[in-house]
Amino acid sequence: MNDVFTQMTNEMKSHLCTVILPFWLKREDDTYGGFTGYMDYDLVDDPKAVKGSILNSRILWFFSSVLKSVSEGRITEEDLKAGGVSSAQIREAADQAYCFLRDVIYDKTNGGLFWSVTYDGKPYDTTKHTYNQGFGIYGLAAYYEISGKKEALSIAEKLYQTIETHCCDKDGYGEAYACDFSPVSNEKLSENGVMAERTMNTLLHVYEGYAKLLEAEDNAEMKEKISGRLEFMLDIFLSKIYNPAKHRQEVFFDKNYNSLIDLHSYGHDIETAWLIRWGMEVLGKESKPVADMARDLSEEILNNCFDGASLPTEKERDKVNENRVWWVQAETVNGFLYEYLSSGEKKYLDAAEACWTYIKTKSIDKRKGSEWFWELDKDGKPIPGRPIVEEWKCPYHNGRMVLLALELVNKKIKAK
Repeated sequence: MNDVFTQMTNEMKSHLCTVILPFWLKREDDTYGGFTGYMDYDLVDDPKAVKGSILNSRILWFFSSVLKSVSEGRITEEDLKAGGVSSAQIREAADQAYCFLRDVIYDKTNGGLFWSVTYDGKPYDTTKHTYNQGFGIYGLAAYYEISGKKEALSIAEKLYQTIETHCCDKDGYGEAYACDFSPVSNEKLSENGVMAERTMNTLLHVYEGYAKLLEAEDNAEMKEKISGRLEFMLDIFLSKIYNPAKHRQEVFFDKNYNSLIDLHSYGHDIETAWLIRWGMEVLGKESKPVADMARDLSEEILNNCFDGASLPTEKERDKVNENRVWWVQAETVNGFLYEYLSSGEKKYLDAAEACWTYIKTKSIDKRKGSEWFWELDKDGKPIPGRPIVEEWKCPYHNGRMVLLALELVNKKIKAK
C-alpha cells in the first residue's frame, strides 16, 4: 500500500469526523423537521430560509453513506468520538432527512419531489425537476441500504417511475416541469446565457441515482429495468454528450442535442469520468468505449486544465474562469483517485494528493463553526458573500470525497 494514499485517507477521515459531520449535525431543525437551509458567509444561520430538495436529498445520502461506511468498518466509533459524535446521532439525522423527504418534499397528489419548501414545511417552489428526482432516488436508495425500510425503497421506485413516465422521451431526459409535470423552461439548470432543453448535468445525476438504486434493489424485474435505462444513458453519453475531438463533454443542448455553447465544465468532466466507471461496475459490465471515454476525460483534465494544485471552474470559449469552487476540488480528488486505481499510474495519485493539500490549506474554512468556503479566487482567497450553506451547498461532494477515498484505499488493500 502506498503510504501517501494511506496518509491522505486518514487525514480525510479525521476531517470528516471532526469538521464535516459535526457541522451538518448542527443543521438539524428539531422544530420543523429537515435541516436549516441557509448560513451566510459570516456564519449566521437563517432558521426561516427555504429548504431545498437538493439539500435534503443529498444530506439523506450523506448520513446514510457514513453509516454504511461505519457498518463496513471503514469508520469506527472511536473515529467519530474524536469529533464528539456517534453513529446513533448520525442515524437519527438520516431518519430525520428521510421523514422530511417522505412527509414534506414528496408530492403525494402528483408524485415527484418539489424543488423547495418553506422553513415550516409548506410547498414553496413546486417545480418538478428531473435533476431533483434523481437525487431523491440517490438518497432514498442509500437510506434503504442502512435502514432496511421497504417504504424508502418503494418511494425511490415511485420516483424512478415518475422520471420514466413524465421526464423522458425516446431520445433522452427532459429537464423542468410544473407541479403537474407539464413542461416549463429550464432556468434552474441553464447558465451562461443559454436556455437548455437537455443538459449533461441532469443526465449524469439521473444516471447516478439509477446506479445507486440498482445497487440497493432486490427485485429482479426492477433490476433488469434499471439496467436497461443505465445502458440507454451510457449510449447518450457516448453518442451525444461526449466530444472526442475536444476531449470533453458538451454541457447545454437543445432538444435534438445540438450544443448551445462552447463550454468546458472541468468539474463535471472529472466527476463524470469516475461516476461513469462506478455505474458500469454496479451494472457488472465492461465497455471499452465507456472506459476509453472516462480515461480521455481524466487525461484532458490532468494534462491541460489542472494547475498542479487545484482545478479552475470552467472555460467558456477561450476564457477560463479561474475561481476555485468547493465541489470542483472535491470531485477532482475523486476523479484522480479513481483513475489511479483504474490505471495504476502514480501521476494521478500525486495529483489527488496535491489537490487534497490545496483543499486542506485553502478550501476548508478554519473559522470555528464553519465547514468549506464556497469559492476562492485564483490566489486562493475566499470570495465574500458566498454562503456556507444553501440549496446547493451541502456535504455531498466533500463528504463523498472522503467516503470514496476510504472505499478505494480499502479496495487497494484487498487487491494486494
